[in-house]
Amino acid sequence: MTAHILVVEDELQLARFVELELGYEGYKVTVLHDGLTGLTTARESQHDLLILDWKLPGLSGLEICRRLRTTGDQVPVILLTAKDTVSDRVAGLDAGADDYVLKPFSVEELLMRVRSHLRRTQEVDPDLLQFEDLSLNKRTRAVKRGDKNIDLTGKEFDLLEYLLTNSRQVISRDRILEAVWGYDFMGDSNIIEVYIRYLRLKLEANHEKRLIQTVRGVGYVLRE
Repeated sequence: MTAHILVVEDELQLARFVELELGYEGYKVTVLHDGLTGLTTARESQHDLLILDWKLPGLSGLEICRRLRTTGDQVPVILLTAKDTVSDRVAGLDAGADDYVLKPFSVEELLMRVRSHLRRTQEVDPDLLQFEDLSLNKRTRAVKRGDKNIDLTGKEFDLLEYLLTNSRQVISRDRILEAVWGYDFMGDSNIIEVYIRYLRLKLEANHEKRLIQTVRGVGYVLRE
């Protein structure tokens, strides 16, 4: 999946330069210019990495990072700053920043840091299941389609997790029933069809393409 990077930088020319360079590398980029909007967006939308200027109007990049960390958000954060003393570096790391790029910087250095942190994040998050633009976090129980949060009931979540875990595999109704509802389930056998319909309504609410496919006479499969 294409990584989504949030850039919060109040120097308009620098922000545009960073946006273009990241875009050339194939990343999806959102650019904002003040701290309060940056914090709100970081909290409400899913991003794979944040690039924050240290000094921002409204709220500093340092404070954005600190507030995100206090709520348990572990998204990688790279701080951009002209501050180069040891105490400044310590302050940035203490606030929870993952990296520190000193202005003026070369774009090659910034891109190298971005690649490094994105690679590390993808390698160390065993709780994240992804398929196309659909993601599910087993630890936080967060489900997203692109940038949109999707609210699921407990059983809807369990069913989607099972489909994601076995993506591209055709799964029989019996296997789904046993894995999600339990082997001793005595309810209506049409329960799977009902919950598949619930999931499709939520996953395709904005006319997204269908991912949960029906294999007639067999069961279901999560595939393009």
